[in-house]
Amino acid sequence: MQEHKYSIKQWSKDDRPREKLLSTGAENLSNSELLAILIHNGTRQKTAVDLAKEIMKLGKDSLNELGKLSVKELMKIKGIGEAKAITIAAALELGRRRQAALPLEKAVIKSSNDIARHLQTRLKDHQHEVFAVLFLNRANKVNHFEVLSEGGITATIVDPRIIIKKALQENAVSIVLCHNHPSGSLKPSRADEELTKKIKEAARYFDIAVMDHIIVSEAGYYSFADEGLL
Repeated sequence: MQEHKYSIKQWSKDDRPREKLLSTGAENLSNSELLAILIHNGTRQKTAVDLAKEIMKLGKDSLNELGKLSVKELMKIKGIGEAKAITIAAALELGRRRQAALPLEKAVIKSSNDIARHLQTRLKDHQHEVFAVLFLNRANKVNHFEVLSEGGITATIVDPRIIIKKALQENAVSIVLCHNHPSGSLKPSRADEELTKKIKEAARYFDIAVMDHIIVSEAGYYSFADEGLL
C-alpha cells in the first residue's frame, strides 16, 4: 500500500510555514518551521514540522550541532530519506559559507585575528582533519580559499607542490595555511611545524610569502606567526 504523505498544502493556513514566511518574513519562523519548508512533505504519521523537530532534537536543538551531522546521520530519523537529508545538508552548508564569507568581503588582512574567525567558521564542523589555504593578492585581500587535503580523524597529508601550483594559478603573492584539530587541542605537532617549514621554503623560491599557519578548533585558534614560529 502506498504511504499517504501530509503535504504542507493540506495543513490549516495558520500552520503553513511557507505562507507564514511570505506574510511575516523568514525571520519570524522557528528553526523547525524553516526546516519543515526544506522537508516539504511529512509521512502518514508525522507532519514536516514534526520531522523538523526531531531533526532539531538530533542536533541538540542547536544549529551549530546540526551542522555537524552527516547525511547518513540525518537519515536515521524515520521519514527523512536521502533526498531530504541532502537538501538539509546543502542548506546548512550555504549558511556556513555565507557566514564565513562576510568577515572577509573586501577586507584587508592585517592580523591573524582578521582571518581566524573566518577559518573557524569554515572548518569547525569537519569531523576529520582538513588542510586549507587562503591565497592573497598584493593588497592582502583574499583572492581564493580552498581545502586542498582531507585526512582521517587525526591527520591529513598535504603536498607542498599542489599549494605552490595553486598559488601561481591564483596569482597569489602570499598565502595563509590552515588546518583544523577536531580533537579541540590547539597545540601544533612536530609534523605541523615541519610541514610549515617545508612549504615556506618551497614558496620562497617563487617569491610567495607564507604569512601564517593557523590551527583552528571550536576552542579558538593558534597562530604560528603570533607565536614566532614563522
